Amino acid sequence: MLDIALKIGLRSDAPHSEETALIEGCLKEERWAQKKLYESFYPIMMGVCMRYANNREDARDLLNEGFVKVFKHLGRYQVGTSLEAWIRRIVINTCIDFYRKAIRQRTEDMELARNEAYAQEDPISKCSADDILKAVQDLPTSYRTVFNLYAIEGYSHKEIGDLLGITESTSRSNLVKARGKLQDMLAARKINRT
Repeated sequence: MLDIALKIGLRSDAPHSEETALIEGCLKEERWAQKKLYESFYPIMMGVCMRYANNREDARDLLNEGFVKVFKHLGRYQVGTSLEAWIRRIVINTCIDFYRKAIRQRTEDMELARNEAYAQEDPISKCSADDILKAVQDLPTSYRTVFNLYAIEGYSHKEIGDLLGITESTSRSNLVKARGKLQDMLAARKINRT
């Protein structure tokens, strides 16, 4: 018997049978259920994809690809766990797969990142959320992916290395480079506005 309500973005007072019906409807490939599930998680997961993608169109493609995987593997979802966390994991993995395909290039020299420090005023504190998101999107794919996984998602450098097939030191190096580039881009945007 199902004791725990599924967290699917429905009203918190929604009857338990409605939540179960939604999951069962998705498993039966019923369009109404798939639409409701997609619409419930669209805003949250689009935000995740925007942090990994170069632009809104790429983010939408990643999101749609992620939801195809969600619907394909929904039978593996463990009832009683967080559906949002389960979907987020699939979407992040979809973004990582995109990164792996795009990154088939050499890793930049790690020595350049060593001892890199910025003494100037923190430009991030003076920028809007849109400025910061745009700057993150403008980062090279390898930097953006490591930055998102570490700073936003909370992964360790070891976990990032395992996920992306890189060393911990490369992950650290890419994070330092990403932060430096973000500071430079945000400082330049601030100067251009004044």
